Amino acid sequence: MGQNRVCYRFFLLCLASLVLFLAGCSMGKEAGKEPGKGGMFVYYMNMEGTTLVKADYTMKNATEEKVIQDLLNVMRKEPESIDNKSVFPAGVSIRDWVLTDKILDIHFNGGYHRLKPEEEVLLRAAVVLTLSQIKGIEYIDFFIEEEPLTDSQGNAIGYMGPEDFLQYKGSSLHQYQPKKLKLYFANENGDKLKPEEVSVRYNSNMSIERLIVDQLIKGPSGNGLGPVIPPETKVIGVSVKDTVCYVNLDDGFLNNTCAVDPVVTVYAIVNSIVDGGASSQVQISVNGETNIQYMGSMDLSKPLSRDQNIVEESGQ
Repeated sequence: MGQNRVCYRFFLLCLASLVLFLAGCSMGKEAGKEPGKGGMFVYYMNMEGTTLVKADYTMKNATEEKVIQDLLNVMRKEPESIDNKSVFPAGVSIRDWVLTDKILDIHFNGGYHRLKPEEEVLLRAAVVLTLSQIKGIEYIDFFIEEEPLTDSQGNAIGYMGPEDFLQYKGSSLHQYQPKKLKLYFANENGDKLKPEEVSVRYNSNMSIERLIVDQLIKGPSGNGLGPVIPPETKVIGVSVKDTVCYVNLDDGFLNNTCAVDPVVTVYAIVNSIVDGGASSQVQISVNGETNIQYMGSMDLSKPLSRDQNIVEESGQ
Protein backbone atom coordinates (compact mmCIF):
# COMPACT_ATOMS: atom_id res chain seq x y z
CA MET A 1 0.00 0.00 0.00
CA GLY A 2 2.87 2.38 0.91
CA GLN A 3 4.59 1.44 -2.32
CA ASN A 4 1.44 2.34 -4.30
CA ARG A 5 1.28 5.73 -2.54
CA VAL A 6 4.92 6.44 -3.49
CA CYS A 7 4.24 5.50 -7.11
CA TYR A 8 1.17 7.72 -7.19
CA ARG A 9 3.14 10.68 -5.79
CA PHE A 10 5.88 10.06 -8.35
CA PHE A 11 3.25 10.03 -11.12
CA LEU A 12 1.83 13.39 -9.95
CA LEU A 13 5.32 14.87 -9.80
CA CYS A 14 6.04 13.74 -13.36
CA LEU A 15 2.70 15.10 -14.56
CA ALA A 16 3.35 18.46 -12.89
CA SER A 17 6.80 18.62 -14.45
CA LEU A 18 5.31 17.91 -17.88
CA VAL A 19 2.73 20.68 -17.47
CA LEU A 20 5.42 23.14 -16.39
CA PHE A 21 7.60 22.11 -19.33
CA LEU A 22 4.78 22.61 -21.83
CA ALA A 23 3.86 25.93 -20.24
CA GLY A 24 7.47 27.01 -20.47
CA CYS A 25 7.56 26.08 -24.15
CA SER A 26 4.38 28.02 -24.75
CA MET A 27 5.74 31.07 -22.93
CA GLY A 28 8.93 30.79 -24.92
CA LYS A 29 6.99 30.87 -28.18
CA GLU A 30 4.98 33.88 -27.04
CA ALA A 31 8.14 35.65 -25.91
CA GLY A 32 9.55 35.18 -29.40
CA LYS A 33 6.67 37.28 -30.76
CA GLU A 34 7.48 40.56 -29.09
CA PRO A 35 5.67 43.56 -30.54
CA GLY A 36 7.65 45.17 -33.30
CA LYS A 37 9.63 42.04 -34.18
CA GLY A 38 9.46 39.68 -37.12
CA GLY A 39 9.06 42.03 -40.09
CA MET A 40 6.72 44.95 -39.55
CA PHE A 41 5.11 47.00 -42.29
CA VAL A 42 3.65 50.48 -42.35
CA TYR A 43 0.86 51.05 -44.85
CA TYR A 44 0.69 54.21 -46.95
CA MET A 45 -1.29 55.05 -50.08
CA ASN A 46 -0.05 55.68 -53.61
CA MET A 47 0.07 59.28 -54.83
CA GLU A 48 -3.15 58.76 -56.81
CA GLY A 49 -4.95 57.83 -53.59
CA THR A 50 -6.38 54.66 -55.07
CA THR A 51 -4.67 51.79 -53.27
CA LEU A 52 -2.43 50.90 -50.35
CA VAL A 53 1.30 50.30 -50.46
CA LYS A 54 3.46 48.96 -47.65
CA ALA A 55 6.95 49.81 -46.53
CA ASP A 56 9.31 47.87 -44.28
CA TYR A 57 9.69 49.28 -40.80
CA THR A 58 11.99 48.32 -37.93
CA MET A 59 10.58 49.03 -34.51
CA LYS A 60 12.69 50.77 -31.88
CA ASN A 61 10.52 49.77 -28.87
CA ALA A 62 9.22 46.50 -27.45
CA THR A 63 6.21 47.29 -25.27
CA GLU A 64 2.81 47.21 -26.95
CA GLU A 65 1.93 50.76 -25.93
CA LYS A 66 5.14 52.24 -27.32
CA VAL A 67 4.88 50.23 -30.53
CA ILE A 68 1.33 51.47 -31.10
CA GLN A 69 2.36 55.08 -30.63
CA ASP A 70 5.44 54.65 -32.81
CA LEU A 71 3.42 53.18 -35.69
CA LEU A 72 0.76 55.88 -35.48
CA ASN A 73 3.45 58.58 -35.48
CA VAL A 74 5.12 57.05 -38.52
CA MET A 75 1.83 56.70 -40.39
CA ARG A 76 1.00 60.37 -39.87
CA LYS A 77 4.32 61.49 -41.35
CA GLU A 78 4.90 61.72 -45.08
CA PRO A 79 7.11 58.84 -46.30
CA GLU A 80 10.46 59.49 -47.93
CA SER A 81 9.31 57.95 -51.21
CA ILE A 82 7.88 60.50 -53.62
CA ASP A 83 5.59 57.77 -55.00
CA ASN A 84 3.65 57.34 -51.74
CA LYS A 85 1.91 59.53 -49.20
CA SER A 86 0.41 59.28 -45.73
CA VAL A 87 -3.17 58.07 -45.41
CA PHE A 88 -3.75 60.92 -42.93
CA PRO A 89 -4.74 64.07 -44.83
CA ALA A 90 -4.40 67.52 -43.30
CA GLY A 91 -7.00 68.13 -40.60
CA VAL A 92 -7.38 64.48 -39.53
CA SER A 93 -5.63 63.44 -36.34
CA ILE A 94 -5.88 60.93 -33.48
CA ARG A 95 -6.96 62.41 -30.15
CA ASP A 96 -6.45 59.31 -28.05
CA TRP A 97 -6.31 55.53 -28.06
CA VAL A 98 -6.92 52.86 -25.44
CA LEU A 99 -5.86 49.20 -25.49
CA THR A 100 -7.99 46.89 -23.34
CA ASP A 101 -8.05 43.09 -23.50
CA LYS A 102 -6.51 43.03 -27.02
CA ILE A 103 -9.07 45.54 -28.33
CA LEU A 104 -7.68 48.88 -29.46
CA ASP A 105 -10.08 51.85 -29.42
CA ILE A 106 -8.85 54.78 -31.54
CA HIS A 107 -10.46 58.20 -31.15
CA PHE A 108 -10.12 60.57 -34.13
CA ASN A 109 -10.92 64.27 -34.20
CA GLY A 110 -13.92 65.68 -36.04
CA GLY A 111 -11.89 66.16 -39.21
CA TYR A 112 -12.50 62.47 -39.93
CA HIS A 113 -16.04 63.36 -41.04
CA ARG A 114 -14.64 65.43 -43.91
CA LEU A 115 -12.84 62.50 -45.51
CA LYS A 116 -13.95 61.48 -48.98
CA PRO A 117 -15.26 57.88 -49.15
CA GLU A 118 -12.14 56.59 -50.93
CA GLU A 119 -9.88 58.40 -48.45
CA GLU A 120 -11.80 57.05 -45.48
CA VAL A 121 -11.69 53.40 -46.51
CA LEU A 122 -7.97 53.54 -47.28
CA LEU A 123 -7.17 55.27 -43.98
CA ARG A 124 -9.22 52.71 -42.07
CA ALA A 125 -7.65 49.79 -43.92
CA ALA A 126 -4.12 51.15 -43.47
CA VAL A 127 -4.53 51.70 -39.73
CA VAL A 128 -6.05 48.26 -39.13
CA LEU A 129 -3.53 46.41 -41.31
CA THR A 130 -0.60 48.23 -39.71
CA LEU A 131 -1.59 47.97 -36.05
CA SER A 132 -3.03 44.45 -36.18
CA GLN A 133 0.51 43.17 -36.72
CA ILE A 134 1.13 43.82 -33.03
CA LYS A 135 0.76 40.63 -30.98
CA GLY A 136 -1.38 42.24 -28.27
CA ILE A 137 -4.08 43.49 -30.68
CA GLU A 138 -6.86 41.32 -32.06
CA TYR A 139 -9.47 43.93 -33.01
CA ILE A 140 -9.58 47.68 -33.61
CA ASP A 141 -12.54 50.01 -33.12
CA PHE A 142 -12.82 53.56 -34.50
CA PHE A 143 -14.45 56.54 -32.79
CA ILE A 144 -14.98 60.10 -34.00
CA GLU A 145 -14.47 62.14 -30.86
CA GLU A 146 -16.52 59.97 -28.47
CA GLU A 147 -19.01 58.56 -31.00
CA PRO A 148 -18.43 55.19 -32.70
CA LEU A 149 -17.71 55.24 -36.43
CA THR A 150 -20.84 54.42 -38.43
CA ASP A 151 -21.57 53.42 -42.02
CA SER A 152 -23.79 55.31 -44.46
CA GLN A 153 -26.86 53.76 -42.84
CA GLY A 154 -25.91 54.95 -39.36
CA ASN A 155 -24.87 51.50 -38.12
CA ALA A 156 -21.74 51.23 -35.99
CA ILE A 157 -18.80 49.71 -37.91
CA GLY A 158 -17.64 47.93 -34.76
CA TYR A 159 -14.56 45.77 -34.28
CA MET A 160 -12.28 45.40 -37.30
CA GLY A 161 -9.46 42.97 -38.04
CA PRO A 162 -7.10 42.47 -40.99
CA GLU A 163 -9.47 39.91 -42.51
CA ASP A 164 -12.00 42.72 -43.04
CA PHE A 165 -9.70 44.39 -45.56
CA LEU A 166 -8.53 41.53 -47.74
CA GLN A 167 -10.75 42.87 -50.52
CA TYR A 168 -9.06 46.26 -50.55
CA LYS A 169 -6.33 45.51 -53.06
CA GLY A 170 -7.22 48.62 -55.00
CA SER A 171 -9.52 46.85 -57.48
CA SER A 172 -12.70 47.98 -55.72
CA LEU A 173 -11.65 51.60 -56.21
CA HIS A 174 -10.55 51.24 -59.83
CA GLN A 175 -13.76 52.11 -61.61
CA TYR A 176 -14.26 53.92 -64.90
CA GLN A 177 -15.93 57.26 -64.54
CA PRO A 178 -16.64 60.30 -66.72
CA LYS A 179 -14.62 63.48 -66.36
CA LYS A 180 -14.58 66.87 -68.03
CA LEU A 181 -11.16 68.43 -68.45
CA LYS A 182 -10.11 71.93 -69.38
CA LEU A 183 -6.96 71.51 -71.45
CA TYR A 184 -4.75 74.13 -73.05
CA PHE A 185 -3.42 73.78 -76.59
CA ALA A 186 -1.74 76.16 -79.03
CA ASN A 187 -3.65 78.74 -81.05
CA GLU A 188 -3.24 78.89 -84.83
CA ASN A 189 -0.14 81.08 -84.59
CA GLY A 190 1.46 78.90 -81.93
CA ASP A 191 2.20 81.87 -79.69
CA LYS A 192 -0.71 81.65 -77.23
CA LEU A 193 -2.78 79.04 -75.40
CA LYS A 194 -6.43 78.34 -76.07
CA PRO A 195 -8.59 76.21 -73.76
CA GLU A 196 -10.51 73.17 -74.93
CA GLU A 197 -13.02 71.28 -72.81
CA VAL A 198 -12.95 67.53 -73.39
CA SER A 199 -15.07 64.74 -71.93
CA VAL A 200 -13.29 61.47 -71.16
CA ARG A 201 -13.93 58.21 -69.37
CA TYR A 202 -10.99 57.08 -67.31
CA ASN A 203 -9.95 54.49 -64.78
CA SER A 204 -9.86 56.07 -61.34
CA ASN A 205 -6.65 54.13 -60.70
CA MET A 206 -5.06 56.93 -62.72
CA SER A 207 -4.55 60.34 -61.16
CA ILE A 208 -6.20 63.39 -62.72
CA GLU A 209 -2.74 64.87 -63.30
CA ARG A 210 -1.57 61.82 -65.23
CA LEU A 211 -4.81 61.83 -67.20
CA ILE A 212 -4.24 65.49 -68.14
CA VAL A 213 -0.70 64.84 -69.36
CA ASP A 214 -1.83 61.85 -71.42
CA GLN A 215 -4.60 63.93 -73.02
CA LEU A 216 -2.19 66.74 -73.84
CA ILE A 217 0.09 64.26 -75.61
CA LYS A 218 -2.92 62.89 -77.48
CA GLY A 219 -3.52 66.38 -78.84
CA PRO A 220 -6.55 68.60 -79.48
CA SER A 221 -9.72 67.54 -81.22
CA GLY A 222 -11.13 70.98 -82.04
CA ASN A 223 -10.40 73.12 -85.09
CA GLY A 224 -8.06 76.07 -84.74
CA LEU A 225 -5.99 74.32 -82.06
CA GLY A 226 -2.51 72.91 -82.41
CA PRO A 227 -0.66 70.16 -80.48
CA VAL A 228 1.87 71.22 -77.86
CA ILE A 229 3.70 67.99 -77.01
CA PRO A 230 5.25 65.55 -79.52
CA PRO A 231 3.00 62.47 -79.74
CA GLU A 232 6.00 60.16 -79.34
CA THR A 233 6.67 61.54 -75.86
CA LYS A 234 6.49 58.88 -73.14
CA VAL A 235 5.38 59.61 -69.59
CA ILE A 236 7.82 58.20 -67.04
CA GLY A 237 5.84 59.33 -64.01
CA VAL A 238 3.41 61.88 -62.62
CA SER A 239 3.02 62.46 -58.88
CA VAL A 240 1.85 65.15 -56.48
CA LYS A 241 3.55 66.07 -53.21
CA ASP A 242 3.03 69.17 -51.09
CA THR A 243 0.86 70.84 -53.80
CA VAL A 244 3.59 70.42 -56.43
CA CYS A 245 2.93 68.13 -59.38
CA TYR A 246 6.05 66.38 -60.68
CA VAL A 247 5.87 65.48 -64.38
CA ASN A 248 8.71 63.28 -65.60
CA LEU A 249 8.87 62.80 -69.38
CA ASP A 250 11.33 60.97 -71.59
CA ASP A 251 13.65 62.74 -74.05
CA GLY A 252 11.00 62.56 -76.76
CA PHE A 253 9.73 65.75 -75.13
CA LEU A 254 12.92 67.53 -76.17
CA ASN A 255 12.48 66.66 -79.85
CA ASN A 256 9.55 69.00 -80.23
CA THR A 257 8.54 69.36 -83.85
CA CYS A 258 5.31 71.19 -82.97
CA ALA A 259 5.21 74.65 -84.54
CA VAL A 260 4.71 76.44 -81.24
CA ASP A 261 6.65 78.72 -78.94
CA PRO A 262 8.45 76.69 -76.18
CA VAL A 263 6.69 78.86 -73.60
CA VAL A 264 3.36 77.67 -75.01
CA THR A 265 4.35 74.01 -74.65
CA VAL A 266 5.54 74.38 -71.07
CA TYR A 267 2.56 76.39 -69.86
CA ALA A 268 0.10 74.13 -71.66
CA ILE A 269 1.24 71.49 -69.18
CA VAL A 270 1.40 73.82 -66.18
CA ASN A 271 -1.93 75.62 -66.73
CA SER A 272 -3.82 72.42 -67.59
CA ILE A 273 -2.60 70.62 -64.45
CA VAL A 274 -3.12 73.54 -62.08
CA ASP A 275 -6.62 74.20 -63.47
CA GLY A 276 -7.69 70.55 -63.40
CA GLY A 277 -5.82 69.01 -60.49
CA ALA A 278 -4.99 69.76 -56.88
CA SER A 279 -1.58 71.35 -57.46
CA SER A 280 -0.51 74.98 -57.38
CA GLN A 281 2.79 74.40 -59.19
CA VAL A 282 4.27 71.98 -61.70
CA GLN A 283 7.86 70.72 -61.90
CA ILE A 284 8.72 69.32 -65.34
CA SER A 285 11.70 67.00 -65.71
CA VAL A 286 13.17 64.93 -68.54
CA ASN A 287 14.46 61.51 -67.56
CA GLY A 288 14.45 62.79 -63.98
CA GLU A 289 16.61 65.81 -64.77
CA THR A 290 15.40 69.37 -64.11
CA ASN A 291 18.56 71.31 -64.92
CA ILE A 292 17.26 71.92 -68.43
CA GLN A 293 16.82 74.90 -70.73
CA TYR A 294 13.88 73.62 -72.76
CA MET A 295 14.39 74.40 -76.46
CA GLY A 296 17.16 76.72 -75.34
CA SER A 297 14.80 79.26 -73.78
CA MET A 298 12.67 77.82 -70.95
CA ASP A 299 14.24 77.17 -67.55
CA LEU A 300 12.76 74.00 -66.04
CA SER A 301 14.96 73.91 -62.92
CA LYS A 302 12.18 75.11 -60.59
CA PRO A 303 8.43 74.46 -60.19
CA LEU A 304 6.29 76.79 -62.29
CA SER A 305 2.98 78.46 -61.39
CA ARG A 306 0.04 79.06 -63.69
CA ASP A 307 0.42 81.94 -66.17
CA GLN A 308 -2.82 83.51 -67.40
CA ASN A 309 -0.99 86.06 -69.57
CA ILE A 310 -0.15 83.40 -72.14
CA VAL A 311 -3.81 82.42 -72.60
CA GLU A 312 -5.45 84.00 -75.63
CA GLU A 313 -8.40 86.18 -74.74
CA SER A 314 -11.82 85.22 -76.08
CA GLY A 315 -12.64 86.85 -79.39
CA GLN A 316 -9.05 87.10 -80.60
